[in-house]
Amino acid sequence: MNKKFLKLELDFDFILISITSPLKDYRLCYHINKNLQFEFEKIEDLEITYTGLDTKYYSRYLYHVDEFAPAYYLIANKGLGGYLVPELKETDYFVLIKEFIDDEDLSFFLEGLKRIEDIQVAVEVNPRKLKSKENLIF
Repeated sequence: MNKKFLKLELDFDFILISITSPLKDYRLCYHINKNLQFEFEKIEDLEITYTGLDTKYYSRYLYHVDEFAPAYYLIANKGLGGYLVPELKETDYFVLIKEFIDDEDLSFFLEGLKRIEDIQVAVEVNPRKLKSKENLIF
């Protein structure tokens, strides 16, 4: 009897930006909204449940204009129960950009983040190189 195997590959078709900042999530959103003319809004927390373990919650915000524009998610790395991406404990927040964003817009966004006084570091990270990359799929 022939066996067929299904190879499942996760879709990491997004841009990931790591942010280090002492600000609370709502204050960080306020500064990004003010300085970059975004409109981040609080949405339901990201909920991750591992088999046999407690559920973990991470604060999450969304900025999305329309179906043709990229969706920006601001997600806390530290949440109830631990880190979203434990190998990046020095990171306080992630901005996950879904859908297409051109290099010029990405560069503008990163430079805008770096101009915010209370953001110490804002750098693009390759999600494929992270051990906990599955936590970023939602």
